Amino acid sequence: MTHAEDRQHPGITLAVLAVGGISFALLQSLVAPALPGIQHALNTSENSVSWVLTSYLLAASVATPLVGRIGDIYGKERVLVIVLALLAVGTLISALATTLGVMLIGRVVQGAAGGVFPLSFGIIRDEFPRERVAGAIGLMSALLGVGGGAGVVLAGPIIEHLDYHYLFWLPLIPVVAATVATYFFVPESPIKVPGRISWRPALLMSSGLVALLLAVSEAPTWHWLSAKTIALLVIGAVLLALWVRVEMSSPEPLVDMKMMRIRGVWTTNTVALLLGFGMYASFILIPQFVETPESTGYGFGASVTQAGLYLAPSTLAVLVFGALTGRLERIFGSKPPLLAGGVLAFLCFALLAFSRDHSWQIYLASTFLGAGIGLAFASMANLIIENVGPTQTGVATGMNTVTRTVGGAFGGAATASILAGTIAATGYPTEHGYTAAFGICAVAMAVGVAAGLLIPQRGPSAAFGTHQTGDAAAESAA
Repeated sequence: MTHAEDRQHPGITLAVLAVGGISFALLQSLVAPALPGIQHALNTSENSVSWVLTSYLLAASVATPLVGRIGDIYGKERVLVIVLALLAVGTLISALATTLGVMLIGRVVQGAAGGVFPLSFGIIRDEFPRERVAGAIGLMSALLGVGGGAGVVLAGPIIEHLDYHYLFWLPLIPVVAATVATYFFVPESPIKVPGRISWRPALLMSSGLVALLLAVSEAPTWHWLSAKTIALLVIGAVLLALWVRVEMSSPEPLVDMKMMRIRGVWTTNTVALLLGFGMYASFILIPQFVETPESTGYGFGASVTQAGLYLAPSTLAVLVFGALTGRLERIFGSKPPLLAGGVLAFLCFALLAFSRDHSWQIYLASTFLGAGIGLAFASMANLIIENVGPTQTGVATGMNTVTRTVGGAFGGAATASILAGTIAATGYPTEHGYTAAFGICAVAMAVGVAAGLLIPQRGPSAAFGTHQTGDAAAESAA
């Protein structure tokens, strides 16, 4: 089959990209509810086993913008095949691991595949008919939330009926299938950017992100005001400031800082940070809340499997509303669905902060969150792409994905710290601790909506009209 023939089948291309994207997102969250079981199986400590999740987030945060840039230079389809092959290798290593060290090696290799989403967005923009771009990108972006929610739902049955190895053996099947299918069915993008990778800013950016995420991930153990946490936060901030300075003076920057200053880009990234905060926090808060014994006066005493089912409506709603967003964007533009998503996410956490005595309230809040994440994540990717040129798609969407990951790390760590600070004599957090944690998430969602109001509104007809350069995008978004 020739590339010309490939381009006549955007539906096949989208299906292949979706399998790869949801596999990556699934592997990101699948281990979270299973960490106690993995800790016991690997005979390690609670602090050490947390690195099974942290190492993945760190590797993904570092690799995502780099992979996006490499794809823009050398070809998105070619790089996507390599990235999916890395994901398969990392998953195989983790599936075979019987020690924590080997498990962490596998997780780091998996995380290096973080460029799956920006590469997929670029392929869709370059290859799809104009009228299908918004919907396809929206669906792909929503899969990040679908995979995250599905991972939490599926982890319980896998751990209870099989063992932790199957957390990796089962996802390995679609990962390998996606790798092979990408090679045969996804056409190479005709749009490439001659250039080279500037490794100095890449090292600064990577080191800064590692320092920040390490501090945030370990804060529940070290405490937020400990010398180690504060030192790493300061070091991370300094390194990222140096990175910005180097990028601004570089003739071939890894990330064009002019692009990052575009109003439609920085405002959308701010919303991504805050929505990521809420989504990842919910993966911790809701299961932990419903698993709390009824003897504490507020929990439901759910098993790990039952706890995952409380998030099932969220996963379904992400998929439904993510798929619907493309149609809404063609009518209203990308900004209104983003704002609606932020409001629904706010309603979720506001409900949980003040009214969570019955199961139906948890299910309702979970549905609100899924609908909000589906609308917001789907429109977010399109808002970024609308404001940059096709040669910047990989880096711009990569940085948006990184921003969500960083927000998620902050959300998980911040809420864990709040709960840890309210442990009662029963050994469980107090009900007030959950009220404070859900309340913080509601405030973050409200601030996200406020930031979303600052995003410039573009009409649906202008969104994907012509391939504009970064400067042109900057002018149109000013």
